[in-house]
Amino acid sequence: MPVMLFACFHVDTQAWKAALAAADPGLEIRVWPDIGDPAEIDYAFVWKQPKGVLDGLPNLKAVFSLGAGVEHVLLDDSLPAHLPLVRMVDPTLVSSMVEFVVMRVLHYHRHMPTYEQQQREGLWKPLSQTLASDRRVAILGLGELGAASARALTGFGFDVLGWSRTAKDIAGIRCFHGPDGLEAMLAQADILVCLLPLTDQTRGILNRRTLSLLPAGAFLINAARGGHLVEDDLIPLLDGGRLAGATLDVFATEPLPTDHPFWTHSAITILPHTAALTHPGTASRIITANIARHRTGKGLVNVVDRAKGY
Repeated sequence: MPVMLFACFHVDTQAWKAALAAADPGLEIRVWPDIGDPAEIDYAFVWKQPKGVLDGLPNLKAVFSLGAGVEHVLLDDSLPAHLPLVRMVDPTLVSSMVEFVVMRVLHYHRHMPTYEQQQREGLWKPLSQTLASDRRVAILGLGELGAASARALTGFGFDVLGWSRTAKDIAGIRCFHGPDGLEAMLAQADILVCLLPLTDQTRGILNRRTLSLLPAGAFLINAARGGHLVEDDLIPLLDGGRLAGATLDVFATEPLPTDHPFWTHSAITILPHTAALTHPGTASRIITANIARHRTGKGLVNVVDRAKGY
């Protein structure tokens, strides 16, 4: 019987244990720190685990991330280099992110921040409406989440642009890549959505210089990782009129400190890292199916390329 170490923090442990048990009744689940004999642990399922949790497990065969991002695992330098690291790829996670991106893009596209302010002021003032085809929405990151969000936005008629580190070709999307492509895309983006993986190359990619390349009055939506945004650069760009608004689901420090200036800025919308949550019922079936593949000699799917960081 395989043994899994459950080391996922800030989640509903009981819900996950029940879902994993339902997906594979033969899987023994041990919740950190009550792991018993470390030599009996075959697999680890982690999310924002403290450094060193995976150290001292001599027979560990693979590590599964609860989220699509894996930087929380890669930051732990005690993780053996040979160990497979598996990212979460769940259709419900993708559909949830698509819902979030479409919701916030439409919110800005249809002038909702202005109408909400007008309501507070008791002001009746219709605004001119831009056609979706004349609104350029740019997606940073064309992986599972980014490509699905880009395709969904084309369904509304938006002019959708996308950027990735290497060249991609997606029907209906104007694709850019590399440093030159990034600048070319940013210069055209009325609404910028960040869905990049967090790597050494993408950390701090949303900064004063890059965001200043956007057309005046552009909007930012960051649903990737807090490390993508240089937080000190955002408010000056908003106050100076370069950006008209920002939706932030992720932050350098989570939970966001109560004294952080983002909380009280009228042009910033804050969410508590909930743009797309991994659902225990569906994700557990994906994890246990992957373990079953591994135990029958088949290769694991969705293994991270550590050199790339995703």
